[in-house]
Amino acid sequence: MSTTAPTSASLREPQLLGETVVLLGGSSGIGLETARRARAEGAEVVLVGRDPDRLKRAAEEVDAARTAAFDAADPGALYRFFDELPGPIDHVLVTSAGNYYARLTDLDFAQVRRMVDEHLFLPIHVARAAIGKVRPPGALLFMGGTGGRRPALGLVLPGALTAAGPALIANLALELQPVRVNMIAAGFVDTPLSARLLGDDLERRREELRSTLPIRRVVGPTDVAALAVHLMTNTALTGATFDIDGGQQLV
Repeated sequence: MSTTAPTSASLREPQLLGETVVLLGGSSGIGLETARRARAEGAEVVLVGRDPDRLKRAAEEVDAARTAAFDAADPGALYRFFDELPGPIDHVLVTSAGNYYARLTDLDFAQVRRMVDEHLFLPIHVARAAIGKVRPPGALLFMGGTGGRRPALGLVLPGALTAAGPALIANLALELQPVRVNMIAAGFVDTPLSARLLGDDLERRREELRSTLPIRRVVGPTDVAALAVHLMTNTALTGATFDIDGGQQLV
């Protein structure tokens, strides 16, 4: 018979018990990992993604309460989704925005418009759609990045969007109070999307980060998910941008 005393972690109440978390971009990567963590903390999760098959697999894994397959950058579909939710929700995480790096002479303006929609208009539409749906002191969380903070060739668009994000979040926090609004600004995160983008260069990039980052390891989806759940549960946090890049900006 074991005489080991139970730890305080095993005795504490789940932090999201009885709450509902909506994850836009919840079928893979950071969104799916956050769904796993939210479920472990007692939440019901609602997953949204573009790919119905991938969404179905993710929903089965986390036992999602509800799913919806659509492009979150489509305002009509987004508003319909929020209007059709059967009850109030507590938190929304948006991870569906992409990235686009190109020199000025190579810019594809269809891509530019898509990125502006995803990084600026999408948060505004989500915030507006969430009015009356998200229960205070719940939170809206949006993903941003840190890589565009230093000027560099190819960062005309990412630099502008990176600078605009924190200002947008701070103002949305005032508009939606007492519902909270925050941003997670990530550096490189080792996700399936990163693997697809880097291809054969993925392992080289991992090794580079392991040798140069102050934390001496690569940031993964579990790191970002832990921060996301913390921002959901700490009701003193709003209007701020929280960096998670393993010290990448320092080097």
